[in-house]
Amino acid sequence: MKKLIAMLLVLMMSFSLVACGGSESSSDEGSSEGGDEGGKVYNVCYLVNGNLGDKSFFDSCKAGLDTLEEDGRITCRTIEMGGTDEDKPTWLSTLYEVTEAGEYDLIICGTYQMPDYLKEVAEQNPDQKYLIFDDNTYVGECDNVVNMTYKQNDLGYLMGVFAASMTTDTTVENINEDAVIGFVGGVDSPVINDFLYGYITGAQSVNPDIKVDTRYTNDYVDTAIAKEYGGSMINDNKCDIIWGVAGNAGNGAAEAALENGGCWFLGVDSDQELTFSEDLAAITLTSGLKNIGNSMIWFFDEWDAGNEYWGTEVNLGIAEGGVGLVTDKNYDKIASDEIKAAVQAAQDGILNGEIEVPSALSDNDGAMALRDSVHP
Repeated sequence: MKKLIAMLLVLMMSFSLVACGGSESSSDEGSSEGGDEGGKVYNVCYLVNGNLGDKSFFDSCKAGLDTLEEDGRITCRTIEMGGTDEDKPTWLSTLYEVTEAGEYDLIICGTYQMPDYLKEVAEQNPDQKYLIFDDNTYVGECDNVVNMTYKQNDLGYLMGVFAASMTTDTTVENINEDAVIGFVGGVDSPVINDFLYGYITGAQSVNPDIKVDTRYTNDYVDTAIAKEYGGSMINDNKCDIIWGVAGNAGNGAAEAALENGGCWFLGVDSDQELTFSEDLAAITLTSGLKNIGNSMIWFFDEWDAGNEYWGTEVNLGIAEGGVGLVTDKNYDKIASDEIKAAVQAAQDGILNGEIEVPSALSDNDGAMALRDSVHP
């Protein structure tokens, strides 16, 4: 009997040690196991160098992360750091703080304002993984950072085909006989000129003689200067379609289109018909989309599949759902079937490789030369 009891005690201790070993291994992974498919659940921190509610980049990213969290694939802590000059000094300290916590599989931030801060912290914390969207400033300089960018040149091409096609259809209200369209950009930089390069190239594929009035606000908040530019485009050069690619500043061009009459507006980044007042939404034909949220889901799909991109740039286009345009609401009601077919043909051509859109990211001089050559 004593031998039997001893044997039972040994067996119980063995089972206990196995269980403890399994628990320790799970802890070493740094994340729990679970999710809808029993895969890894990543612990994520999303740093917003601004505030949610922008109806653009930050909200789009959050929407994608929310979907991943609802699907049980991640847990996510979001920190709104504020976007004013007074807030900026806290961006670096917050990045250090969440990194030093040592509890996140991935820390996410975005836009052109964050790369200097991220590079400093990432270099000092090589074991922490980071993702920065819509920026490629220091690609490859940190093996623990993935830069996620978007093919805004392809998006611009689709928008150019659409705008040039629309400006020929004088049966549509506010469309005049002059083949002149407008572009209000933010900072004169390769990223903004990438939109523009595609826009002009796409427009010229419809009409080689089209004119494109391009102006820059030199920031992303000054709606007053964008409104002034829009008014000049309409009254001086007879633009009947203006694309605003200047963040919130670009909305000033929409106000000019509304107040001056005889002009339509094209939105950017998000579906601006959903964010505008009723009057501004009514004169917005469509919006070119950077689908930040879709790109977050794409990234975790890839990560789960064992495809990792640390230390590289991932450039997402139409095929990956990284960019696209709004095709319901005003687009669906106002654009003719012929115009819709032209846009679809352009999209198909890009996807199958028949159309190669030039990029200002590799040829900014070419973009500027083309811009100057088509100015009214």
